Amino acid sequence: MLALANDPAVTALACAPGNAGTAAVAESYGVTANDSAAVTQLATEWRADLVVIGPEAPLVAGVADAVRAAGIDCFGPSAGAARIEGSKAFAKDVMAAAGVPTAHSEVVDNPARLDAALSRFGPTYVVKDDGLAAGKGVAVTPDLAAARAHAMTLLDGGHPVLLESYLDGPEASLFCVVSSTGNGNTVVPLLPAQDFKRVGDKDAGPNTGGMGAYAPLPWVPPSLVDDVVAHIVKPVVDELANRGTPFSGLLYAGLALTADGPQVIEFNCRFGDPETQSVLALLRTPLGGLLRAAATGTLADHPPLEWADGAAVTVVIAAEGYPGRPRTGDVITGSEAEGVLHAGTRRRDDGAVVSAGGRVLSAVGLGDDLDDARRRAYEIAESVHLAGSHHRTDIAQRAATGEIGIPVRG
Repeated sequence: MLALANDPAVTALACAPGNAGTAAVAESYGVTANDSAAVTQLATEWRADLVVIGPEAPLVAGVADAVRAAGIDCFGPSAGAARIEGSKAFAKDVMAAAGVPTAHSEVVDNPARLDAALSRFGPTYVVKDDGLAAGKGVAVTPDLAAARAHAMTLLDGGHPVLLESYLDGPEASLFCVVSSTGNGNTVVPLLPAQDFKRVGDKDAGPNTGGMGAYAPLPWVPPSLVDDVVAHIVKPVVDELANRGTPFSGLLYAGLALTADGPQVIEFNCRFGDPETQSVLALLRTPLGGLLRAAATGTLADHPPLEWADGAAVTVVIAAEGYPGRPRTGDVITGSEAEGVLHAGTRRRDDGAVVSAGGRVLSAVGLGDDLDDARRRAYEIAESVHLAGSHHRTDIAQRAATGEIGIPVRG
């Protein structure tokens, strides 16, 4: 939202439903993001030139389709194309057809088949919710009992389970702005980033929606982005178009950089935090014009992206209890500081900013290099006070000290 607000071509912003941070730069409306009719009505009444749909749930629900049907330009894929995130089994099928490297997998929808399927995997075991899980439906463990317990929890809740072979190597994220038209498919990559899913330092504890990120990645070869676009993103975009579900919007590739080359862990159909905060902090090209070019089918004519020098580090400040049930309603101080971005916040009637979710705020530090950006990010994080909150202290640390590298086949 801040990146859009800073675009000189953007003259007015509406946000639904928004938070205490977005309220400072946009008009807030109490509209449910998944309600296609309500979102379309708001965009129509506002005479919006562009609607940007952020979360995955409304995209999978078809809100972008409804907005476009009303004649309003929209950045975000159709419901059919958003299945690339909405169903991991669908994504695997698309990747297989496109010849894209990814882990071997198997879908289990019946508890009676679970033990036999698990015997064909692991250790290490990778167990995923086949549907949307906000980044928290995954268990990666060498413990068969723990893998089985997680799978049974999902199956008992009516969720099919995806079992995958474990991909070794550091992870990386690549956001790509995509436009599919009758004249072809255009892919514009952003900077690669790396996020931190586990709740605790040194990757301890359960998975979360993300506890921090940094960009760029000094340890990857300069050819990585072009390689991923050519052999992973573009083939998937072409395959979706061939299936009659062209993708226009933001396609995120979550990658494992293995000794055999990049392999896909997952696709998302939208910007995902905390990587977004680091990547967009370095983008100098106005964001609104870029997203509108994708929405209107003119992305191929858009000028090359411009980036700031240096690095960005994002540290997520989470509420007590997260990633379980978070404590909410606590007063936050320091949230107005430069470099603080809001997520799970709201403003009370008395004007106080209070916590309203699990991942409450992000502290974004910019610097000449990762060391400098880390120092600034943690200075910002320490200036924020939220009772019982927690954050990781090792975001980008190993990258800054040169401890990360892509494995080489011996």
